[in-house]
Amino acid sequence: MDKIRALIVDDEPVARDGIRVLLRDDPQIEVVGECAEGREAVEAIQELSPDLVFLDVQMPELDGFGVIEQIGAAAMPVVVFVTAYDQYALRAFEVAALDYLLKPYDDERFATAVERAKSQIRRGKVGELSRKLIALLEGQLGETAPRPEAGPTGYLQRVMLKTGGRVTFLKVDEVDWIEAEGDYVKLHVGKSWHLLRDTMKRLEEQLDPSRFVRIHRSTIVNIDRIEELHPYFHGDYVVVLHNGTELKLSRSRRHALEERLGWSL
Repeated sequence: MDKIRALIVDDEPVARDGIRVLLRDDPQIEVVGECAEGREAVEAIQELSPDLVFLDVQMPELDGFGVIEQIGAAAMPVVVFVTAYDQYALRAFEVAALDYLLKPYDDERFATAVERAKSQIRRGKVGELSRKLIALLEGQLGETAPRPEAGPTGYLQRVMLKTGGRVTFLKVDEVDWIEAEGDYVKLHVGKSWHLLRDTMKRLEEQLDPSRFVRIHRSTIVNIDRIEELHPYFHGDYVVVLHNGTELKLSRSRRHALEERLGWSL
């Protein structure tokens, strides 16, 4: 029997190394390539035609779902998602009956995912998986899939942070304000801050609009933390938080803030 051709896609070198090492002793699988970002993965899938892809969900520029959209769900090989999402988000994967690895995972969980993938490949259920991938993609954009780490309201309730090999959880209500930081967002909590790999647009869509408002293209603020609004030059305003932090209010975002606060500037 021909070996199963596997492709590893993850922007973290340590994560790629870990998957490669775990696959090394499997005589039925051959690793044919590794990719550090989504666009590279699209090219590799088209050129190498792997049977199996270990696909990171969160990557800068083009994430795992973007890879699937560019390739086309019907043309995708069997996919094992690799994700740092909290368990709430993983309901979407469970609904689609696709397998996933939640970082950090152990050897036993990895082995289970690999055996399921092998079974799917041997039984030739790629067509069925393609339909489930399509349903999952539609769910990510529609109402069928829950928001990542969402609570009963459907909005983000907490985020998972990885620091020094430790995984901790931060309640969204504790965040004072958020700013864009390249391929990350910086969550400000009191005198400390945390980096989260995400985009401002995607994070804004997950936050409760009655609690958080975007006041600038690079700034989102927790409404409960707003103390005052100070006039600035040429009709602009500065948002002052309870801890004294001053944030610029963009003119284009002024009306949205007025509506949320019930104030008229």
